[in-house]
Amino acid sequence: MKNLLGLIGWIAISFVAAGLGGAASVNAPDFYRDLTLPAWAPPAWVFGPVWTVLYLLMGIAAWLVWRELGFAGAKLALTLFLVQLAANALWSWLFFGWQQGLWSSVDIVLLWGLIVGTIITFWRIKPLAGALLIPYLAWVSFAAVLNVVIWRTNPQLLG
Repeated sequence: MKNLLGLIGWIAISFVAAGLGGAASVNAPDFYRDLTLPAWAPPAWVFGPVWTVLYLLMGIAAWLVWRELGFAGAKLALTLFLVQLAANALWSWLFFGWQQGLWSSVDIVLLWGLIVGTIITFWRIKPLAGALLIPYLAWVSFAAVLNVVIWRTNPQLLG
């Protein structure tokens, strides 16, 4: 029962971060449509399903680490995980909520580094947990390039 509650808890924590970021993204489809986008930018409807899967994978990965060593035993790894979730939620506010191209770019680069650190620390504890975050790193890598390109081509909308 403890393991099941832990799994639910870590997934819930991940989706709380999603919700906090999502609150800034209420008007994201309209804003995204108004931007000049590169030809390789995905349509707006792609983001929701992709992020849903990624947040689920994040929660499972954190749970695997927690189940292996508990919070006290995996304090660095799980703290990194929580910090990267905060940086992830902040990005939506910077890009969609406050329309700050430079600061959203800074945040996503920081987020990328936090994800790498989380993968490394998770991998050392439970390799599967680290591996579950690789799609997240790949998506954020793509999103970082997209963020910078959109910012540079839309200075009137993204400061």
